Amino acid sequence: MMKRTLLFILFLPLLIAAQKETPEAYIRINQLGYLPSGVKAAVWGSFSSNTISSFQLIDSASGKAVFTAPAGKAFGSYGPFTQSYRLDFTTFSKPGTYYLQAGGATSPVFRIGNDVYKGAADFCLRYLRQQRCGFNPFLKDSCHTFDGYTLYGPMPDSTRIDAFGGWHDASDYLQYSTTSANTVYHLLAAYRDFPRVFTDDHDANGLPEKNNTADVLDEARWGLDWLLRMHPQDDWLFNQIADDRDHRGMRIPALDSFYGRGFERPVYFCSGQPQVQGVKYKKMNRSTGVASTAGKFSSAFALGYSVLEKKDPAYANKLRTKAGTAYTLGVRKPGVQQTASVLSPYIYAEDNWTDDMELAAARMFTITKDKHYLAEGMKYAEEETITPWLGADTASHYQWYPFINIGHYEMAAQAAGADKQKLLGYYRAGIEKVWRKAKNNAFYRGVPFIWCSNNLTAAFAIQCYWYQTLSGKNDYAALAQANVDWLFGCNPWGTAMVYGLPQHGDTPVDPHSAFTHLKQYPIDGGLVDGPVYGTIYNSLIGIRLAEPDEYAAFQSSLVVYHDDYGDYSTNEPTMDGTASLIYLLALKENEGIKTSLPKNRSVK
Repeated sequence: MMKRTLLFILFLPLLIAAQKETPEAYIRINQLGYLPSGVKAAVWGSFSSNTISSFQLIDSASGKAVFTAPAGKAFGSYGPFTQSYRLDFTTFSKPGTYYLQAGGATSPVFRIGNDVYKGAADFCLRYLRQQRCGFNPFLKDSCHTFDGYTLYGPMPDSTRIDAFGGWHDASDYLQYSTTSANTVYHLLAAYRDFPRVFTDDHDANGLPEKNNTADVLDEARWGLDWLLRMHPQDDWLFNQIADDRDHRGMRIPALDSFYGRGFERPVYFCSGQPQVQGVKYKKMNRSTGVASTAGKFSSAFALGYSVLEKKDPAYANKLRTKAGTAYTLGVRKPGVQQTASVLSPYIYAEDNWTDDMELAAARMFTITKDKHYLAEGMKYAEEETITPWLGADTASHYQWYPFINIGHYEMAAQAAGADKQKLLGYYRAGIEKVWRKAKNNAFYRGVPFIWCSNNLTAAFAIQCYWYQTLSGKNDYAALAQANVDWLFGCNPWGTAMVYGLPQHGDTPVDPHSAFTHLKQYPIDGGLVDGPVYGTIYNSLIGIRLAEPDEYAAFQSSLVVYHDDYGDYSTNEPTMDGTASLIYLLALKENEGIKTSLPKNRSVK
């Protein structure tokens, strides 16, 4: 698929100005646009060592300069660029359509307006609906209806259980409780915090029909229903369905028959003990307990109870009960439950669990008002004050998951005095670790380029915004916005990282997905994994680019990104990363709504 030809046809009218760019210099922008009252910045990057002294903002209709400012500090080399500058036009707030010019380069056209994020969160829900397992509303067909048979449990291996439903994890069809529970939590929290953002255009099955329920809640409930099946008894908890035997080849989801029991797939029990990690590698994973999974179940169930209590009391009460039993399992069996693999050494190698139990304790306090949960939550918080990847350069795949400590936010929202200040201090210290790296480059990039770097980017931006919400301080507003901008084109490649968003932008068109590769189905709203260090890319098994690299000029020894289905490391979408982005986009859309309202009105 020749991306540049397609993009030329799609958005030639918007990018006429961009044709004036020279091969030596480029201006990277947030293609979605900028909020009038928000931070507004772009990055000028050059393949030469030339410097610039100023830049101009040009009205696209009149061609006249409406804002001129100094280019500021020269940041020097970054990635493919020999010289770079950060072009800050935050003080300009007039809505309209513009482009930037500096040092022989012209940016694509973009908008400034309160509605630039309008509908973006709902758009990304399309990807989650397409990822549904069981009944799939995009295909209007069912899949994986025979799941599944148990492994590693207290029951005899191959015991049949009902594990129907949920979401496929990424472009493969594995299903993980940890990523699913985290997805559910972000969807529920997005609705709780920004209800006005979401619309009702689909029913509970994901089909296009209103049902008096916001689509984001329909999607969250689809995930909750599956989590309930994965916690069928008080002392039973399951961690995943299927394993890497799934990776035998791209296919549309159907009846997988390569697990040795007809069309059933294995369902791995949370045993709290090591499980297989690549048979030929003679390895076992490093599982030590079940709290990492149990805590995620408990917090998702508890938040589900809070959000759905009035809408569906009977269902909500079931969630409340399950929140308690999952929390008890986590207390009884502290430690991590890592995932299993059979053919390869790649797993979700989660190494932390106290953050999950902290979040669960915070949510249990919310629904019970029992203060002992707050006390337990603070103890868990002190076990992991800063999410370990913050400020680091490397980490194993999903080693510190979820990618920020949500528990700190939920605890601080209910705590007071010294406890609240302590939790805010943890958040600030983590942000500072990233800022110390980010402030040295024009992109304000301090997130490491490990696998799923885009997921980390969205999560870190949320931590910055949560710190601002709780503290009332906007010290990191520019850093937070830089991470949002990165996801939508203000990066060395000049591409957004979400399929189809914005509609007329430079976005992925050839992701690592069977839907697009085999059937040319759009995977609207899917956030791809994102750039990785060149050293990671060069060490991975089975990567082969299928077509010439349209971003070849922007690759570097530091970091690479390919819009090519053959690169599963940078261009595969994930459901949990997309869910985190949905929360972030809802936050940004809500920010635009708040600032557009008359001064005597307010919105949550």
